[in-house]
Formats: sequence, C-alpha cells, structure tokens
Amino acid sequence: MLVRMSKNKILKENPNAKIDVMELDLTSMDSVRKFASDYNASGLPLNLLINNAGVMATPFKLSQDNIELQFATNHIGHFLLTNHLLETMKKTAGDSNKEGRIVNLSSMAHQYAYREGIRFDKINDESGYNSINAYGQSKLANILHANELAKRLKEEGVDITANSLHPRMIATNLLRYHSIMNVLTHALGKFMLESGAATQCYVALHPQVKGISGEYFADSNKAKASALSQDAELARKLWDFSFSMTNQN
Repeated sequence: MLVRMSKNKILKENPNAKIDVMELDLTSMDSVRKFASDYNASGLPLNLLINNAGVMATPFKLSQDNIELQFATNHIGHFLLTNHLLETMKKTAGDSNKEGRIVNLSSMAHQYAYREGIRFDKINDESGYNSINAYGQSKLANILHANELAKRLKEEGVDITANSLHPRMIATNLLRYHSIMNVLTHALGKFMLESGAATQCYVALHPQVKGISGEYFADSNKAKASALSQDAELARKLWDFSFSMTNQN
C-alpha cells in the first residue's frame, strides 16, 4: 500500500518516470524466491541492489520459516534475495560494461550485538533473547555478508561491488516498539528526511565509490566498524550457516 502510494507520488512529480512495483515479504523464503524468479524472468537488467528493509528491536517472534524475526528479516531474507538475483546482476554488468553495486544497510547498532557476535547455536533461543542485542546481531550480519560477498565477487573477477553502511535517522515506524523514541523521531522527522538517505545514495551512485568493495560507510565516508565485523572467519561461517539455513543447492 505504502509502496504504491510512493509510486503515485513520484509519478505525479515526474510523469516520465518508469516504476515497477513487485510484492516481496522478506520474512518468507517462498516470497523471496518468487520475487527473484519473477524478476529474473522479466528480462529486466539489474545493476544496483539496495538491501534496505528491516525491523528493529522487536519482541521475540519467529518468522514464517521459524527463524527469529529480526535475523530472518534483516539478514536471511536479504542473503537469499541477493543470491537469487546475482546471476542477473552478473549478466547485466557484463552486457553493459558497467559496474554493479550491492549495498547492505546495516547500522551503528551492529556494535551492540551479542558478545559472541552471531549466536549460531542460539538463533531461536527465546530464553536468552534480548531485542537490542538481536537487532545488533542482524546488523552485524549485514556487514559480514557484504564483506564475504565482496571477497567472493573479487575472486570470481566479477565487476560487482558489495558494501555496507550506517544510514542517518529517518522518520519511519521502525521504532514502533519503543514509544518514546518513536514519538521523538517523528517529531524531528521533517529535519531528518532531507539527509536521511544521503549515505545510501552516495554508496549506490557516486563515482568516487567506483571499484570500492567490502567497506563500511557512514556520513558518506568510509567509517570504522567493530572488530567483530572485520572477522573474516566469522563472515565465512555466517555465509555457510545462512546458505544451509536457506536450503540452497
């Protein structure tokens, strides 16, 4: 509903814009697979993928695939989507001779992940669940995913980069489970909206980022992420864990 409203608003301001809307539920692997299959079958090129959607600090809940909701939505859904669109991105990059870019929206909250970073053996452990730590875990996973993907794309010699970033605050309902912060965010919303997507746009589109891969950005510059986010072995382990969890062949 909101996406279609946004489409109508854009078309009202720019009648010549071409916008296609497709349904996607990141909490459902079936929905992700259907979306990717439909997109790949459409024949449309794909040079840019921004993994943006997410949930924040939710009460404990399992997704449709019985995975803790924040990890499922913020990481697993994007991991599966990226993998299923990657061949189309590779073809587009080759045919167009233009660099492809994959951008994962993480958060400075990745620093507040559980002590061990990713709780591989306790992803669905309700008894030890902490909504903030679980959110941090999912945002740490976004960085680790981008870093491992960047490494694999480079080894393959593909002209596609993968980076992660911390966005500025934007007035959305992301904080709906934290009433005070939600009210404050919406009260300041009009001051946030103008620059909220600046870093996303910079990493996705700016010529200065050409050829840069496996980096973390904030305020439209390279930034320092946590030590855990730079752990190559943890990134590889997360990749294998996510691959197994999504039952990819």
